[in-house]
Amino acid sequence: MFDPSRDQARQFFFDAWAKFRAGQPLTDLEAMAAEHIGRHPEYHAVLEQPERHRDRDWLPEMGQTNPFLHLSMHLAIAEQLSIDQPAGVKVRYQALVTRLGDGHAAQHAVMDCLAEMLWQAQRYQRPPDGEAYLRCLADKAGLPFG
Repeated sequence: MFDPSRDQARQFFFDAWAKFRAGQPLTDLEAMAAEHIGRHPEYHAVLEQPERHRDRDWLPEMGQTNPFLHLSMHLAIAEQLSIDQPAGVKVRYQALVTRLGDGHAAQHAVMDCLAEMLWQAQRYQRPPDGEAYLRCLADKAGLPFG
């Protein structure tokens, strides 16, 4: 199982973006990361200055979004959609795309539910609740749950 450290995950994004900008060949995962980075121009300066941002902390209580966490969640969602895991995530995502009219906006809606599920799991020290995640997605998509 792939379980990178914080530094390894950040280096992956720095490298993928540098390779993309240089026109170098990318692995499938790097290409996927570069695609998501491309949709987030607000992160480009961060990813183009690894020495400055490698060890930086982004504090939510200061209204900051951690670009590495955000991009990692995009990759996690893409993986979930590719294998429809948890079962039903793909149909709810498609309903969100239809409702919002944009795949990237739909991924951000999914991300809200994923972040909430993970936060609850950490807060209460329990496994992630896939049913709560799917319920959240159904609510956002305007679908009945079940």
